[in-house]
Amino acid sequence: MEDNAKLERSSIAVILNGKRRDVASDQTIAGLLDDLDLRERLVVVERNGSIVNRADFATTSLAAGDVLEVVHFVGGG
Repeated sequence: MEDNAKLERSSIAVILNGKRRDVASDQTIAGLLDDLDLRERLVVVERNGSIVNRADFATTSLAAGDVLEVVHFVGGG
């Protein structure tokens, strides 16, 4: 039980594509995309109404209450 309490204290809530999601308090956009099994070069991420430059994914930390929209591009024809 102590591990669960520790996890709860070290997580934050963000809104991802309209749904609440708990993430680690030190999570970056790159880490979130990795958790979602999404390749950075195939997505566009909007954070709180602004597009995040792909080069900044690894250094952009998420904060409690962030609103994220992730658009994933798929090929086909």
